Amino acid sequence: MGDEADKTAEHGLEARATSKPTGWKPVLLPEWLQRIYPFAVRSFVTPRGARMSFLDEGPRSDEAVLLLHGNPTWSFFYRDVVRSLAREMRCVAPDHVGMGLSEKPSAGEYDYSLAARIADVEALVVSLGLRRVHLVVHDWGGAIGFGFATRHPELVGRIVILNTAAFPDARIPARIALCRAPLGIGTVIVRGLNGFAWPATWMAMHRRRLSRDERRGYLFPYGNWRERVGVDAFVRDIPMARAHRSYATLAEIERGLPALAANPKLIVWGGRDFCFNDHFFERWRAIFPDAATRHLADAGHYVLDDGGEEARGEIAGFLRGCG
Repeated sequence: MGDEADKTAEHGLEARATSKPTGWKPVLLPEWLQRIYPFAVRSFVTPRGARMSFLDEGPRSDEAVLLLHGNPTWSFFYRDVVRSLAREMRCVAPDHVGMGLSEKPSAGEYDYSLAARIADVEALVVSLGLRRVHLVVHDWGGAIGFGFATRHPELVGRIVILNTAAFPDARIPARIALCRAPLGIGTVIVRGLNGFAWPATWMAMHRRRLSRDERRGYLFPYGNWRERVGVDAFVRDIPMARAHRSYATLAEIERGLPALAANPKLIVWGGRDFCFNDHFFERWRAIFPDAATRHLADAGHYVLDDGGEEARGEIAGFLRGCG
């Protein structure tokens, strides 16, 4: 990785030593999932020693579309966008540690914080030798992706914003607040009852229902208590108070957003999102008033699925304009 590290050093990115190899083993995908997620799954070891799974599709280049998912999804969320773009553009879609097909260490083995997530993405960019990145971000991927972008604006090209936030905000849906209940109650709901990933398969849709295989695809990585560690960790890492360990990181990201004012941007928004509602859409419009927007009034949080080709076609056309 020496040559790749040299390439990115000029941008303030450094390859860092990892801890001892983990016991992670590749996940074998069932045939039904391979039919709708037909990708070669790759992995690398993050700075804290956990193995991250990712897709790397399309022509080899030091320029790529970097697609960052949120909670409780995984790179499966971007499957149709990748299939559309990869014929002509390199597409990289990681599964955050604890999510998707990535390793799922315990909270004592991995620092499930926003800062750690950003560092993982920085390390992935280094490992792939990328010198130009076009971002697509959704849900928690917004804070992580803009965390990367505000630290390395010279690496970033076009930006697609999908139902997300990258700034502190006092609003939180009651359903998510319940999953953060103290005394371990929230963790029992999320990890024991699957009370976050499973409800999302219907709450995050409005125009239509997910097909049986789509539902199974979203839930495939989260079959038991151990596999839901990252889902729970993301819920607990929502910084609602200044004393929260990730609040300062998120506030720093917000302060850095003006550095990206000149980047071409597209906001594609589902107006029937129970979590990132139009309050957040309007905040983005105020932050980036020159951004192109596509507001899908009747689409839910899983805007790529619910918005269908209307959403995905808009994104593909915008990214193909990269130059």
